[in-house]
Amino acid sequence: MSSLLLLFFLLCTTTSSSSSSPSTNKNEAETPKTFIIKVQYDAKPSIFPTHKHWYESSLSSASATLLHTYDTVFHGFSAKLTPSEALRLKTLPHVLAVFSEQVRHLHTTRSPQFLGLKSSSDSAGLLLKESDFGSDLVIGVIDTGVWPERQSFNDRDLGPVPRKWKGQCVTTNDFPATSCNRKLIGARFFSQGYESTNGKMNETTEFRSPRDSDGHGTHTASIAAGSAVSDGVDVVSLSVGGVVVPYFLDAIAIAAFGASDHGVFVSASAGNGGPGGLTVTNVAPWVTTVGAGTIDRDFPADVHLGNGKIIPGVSVYSGPGLKKDQMYSLVYAGSESGDGYSASLCLEGSLDPAFVRGKIVVCDRGINSRPAKGEVVKKAGGVGMILANGVFDGEGLVADCHVLPATSVGAASGDEIRKYIMSAEKSKSPATATIVFKGTRVNVRPAPVVASFSARGPNPETPEILKPDVIAPGLNILAAWPDKVGPSGIPTDKRKTEFNILSGTSMACPHVSGLAALLKAAHPDWSPAAIRSALMTTAYTVDNRGETMIDESTGNTSTALDFGAGHVHPQKAMNPGLIYDLTSYDYVNFLCNSNYTVNNIQVITRRKADCSGATRAGHVGNLNYPSLSAVFQQYGKHKMSTHFIRTVTNVGDPNSAYKVTIRPPSGMTVTVQPEKLVFRRVGQKLNFLVRVEATAVKLSPGSSSMKSGKIVWSDGKHNVTSPIVVTMQQPL
Repeated sequence: MSSLLLLFFLLCTTTSSSSSSPSTNKNEAETPKTFIIKVQYDAKPSIFPTHKHWYESSLSSASATLLHTYDTVFHGFSAKLTPSEALRLKTLPHVLAVFSEQVRHLHTTRSPQFLGLKSSSDSAGLLLKESDFGSDLVIGVIDTGVWPERQSFNDRDLGPVPRKWKGQCVTTNDFPATSCNRKLIGARFFSQGYESTNGKMNETTEFRSPRDSDGHGTHTASIAAGSAVSDGVDVVSLSVGGVVVPYFLDAIAIAAFGASDHGVFVSASAGNGGPGGLTVTNVAPWVTTVGAGTIDRDFPADVHLGNGKIIPGVSVYSGPGLKKDQMYSLVYAGSESGDGYSASLCLEGSLDPAFVRGKIVVCDRGINSRPAKGEVVKKAGGVGMILANGVFDGEGLVADCHVLPATSVGAASGDEIRKYIMSAEKSKSPATATIVFKGTRVNVRPAPVVASFSARGPNPETPEILKPDVIAPGLNILAAWPDKVGPSGIPTDKRKTEFNILSGTSMACPHVSGLAALLKAAHPDWSPAAIRSALMTTAYTVDNRGETMIDESTGNTSTALDFGAGHVHPQKAMNPGLIYDLTSYDYVNFLCNSNYTVNNIQVITRRKADCSGATRAGHVGNLNYPSLSAVFQQYGKHKMSTHFIRTVTNVGDPNSAYKVTIRPPSGMTVTVQPEKLVFRRVGQKLNFLVRVEATAVKLSPGSSSMKSGKIVWSDGKHNVTSPIVVTMQQPL
């Protein structure tokens, strides 16, 4: 028996602080910071024996410190410099770009069964059999580390480490050589970039090793995704993100391009900024961007109010419960005198023990972590907590492992509970409640649902490229957990657990990474773009009721801006029929059509671009992507139109004919030419043209509207689906 092989890269972490106002102090302005410098590799003078010597010679100041050199996915180095030194480097002819480090935040069972990977069905068995369970495939996981003793990393019955593996298992006092095995084949950690800015690590709370201490952010100067690539990985899983910037300023996008250029599939989490629009991150078209959905399992923990009403909630609290058949006094933390705002959020030190002792306390969500609020209530003497969503959070619920009996309820439910408390106060009768924990419930309907926190489109950098690409299980996912971190993540929580329930697009991303490894094992000749195409064109958009997936935050029908092409379907992705393939050359044309300068493009691709021909090839949306997105600026026009050119490659039956079915966005006209594609062999490529015509709609200045549809190519066996999104914008 064989299985997926894992490689972990530990990223040293930090929590971000709030921004301070600009300072005019010259010393503060010249405080050294970490910068990443990208250089033209072939410009090295022959006098220098190595590139490192050349880079060191570029640092004129004695205070400047070289931290890392990069030579795989891009060429250059990172260094600790003052802003003025960084500006000087920008003037050197061989320097392509200089940008400061960014803090990257973590986007932090039953899911294999929900995906159809753990059942007796023929389709599940075929998928795992054809992929040989992912044998000899290596996944590089860039995250906060690993706890290697967990059973999830047991290598029992696995074959030998792949011969192509060139990496290493970095050993330390707390990470011996026995930590790696035939499943966890390598591990590294990178701390120099972190320490150059923040000082030495606190080794009482963090490990100077690949061992996980569950940090909350990463510095990009330490990422070294090139080592993921040169070690011989097939898939890189990246569950961190930051603000969206142009691709030539985005270290993750640059490193991911280099990985893709080497044939490595890169999946990245979409971010947890939902449910608002324009929140999606990691949006480069050579990255597969993953949002989060629910599975058909939840953990009900209902609130029973003294007026007889039952309010649904969720929790994975597993300690001593509240007394059976006893009602407890119920108070809203924001009702007590003093700083009502801090108290309403149950911030540290904000609760008066005399007000909450022996009571169940209602706390509002926000500022501090959800479990931390429970700790505040417990310290003040409360016996339980009801955590209420705010308006922005909507009705999406995340189950947490609290330190006291507690449950989470939606925004509307929170309003109802607060109204009950106010009503009881007016009638001079005490409000009461209890929390009833019901364990685990499966076969929940509807499922999947787009998780409320899952970041949404449109794509802030390139709206003509639909992001996220797909969604995967990301809410209340069971996963291995480090031994020295309590399940609530609170430092005072000394409980230990083998597994924990986690939520976030950071949970969804590894699902897609694993699926990509299975697809790569079954189809070794497929490119990263081909794998993404298979996942997207076979994704589904209906739930287990047979209706379009809903948005957890509102309960309304979700859209392509929420789920991209849809929820991944592993079995169908194994045999998609047709794929939309892409090469690095196609991405260069995309960057040309994005009006990037030749220098900007060289920063990303490590090669000089000739944009003279690409600009004649059409527009940004003509990238051979599996989804289609058009943006119309009305400017007083009544009729508008655009077109997309796409190329599909036959990976199904040698002799096959596909006919197109068009479901245009409401009020739009969509035509496809030709309407039939006839293939004579596997690997044959055929082109088609999609024309979209739209009529202006009434919009207020600065507003927009979005409509979606799809085109489906079918040969009677395969359905190759591409979403079409049309956005109408009214300029200011």
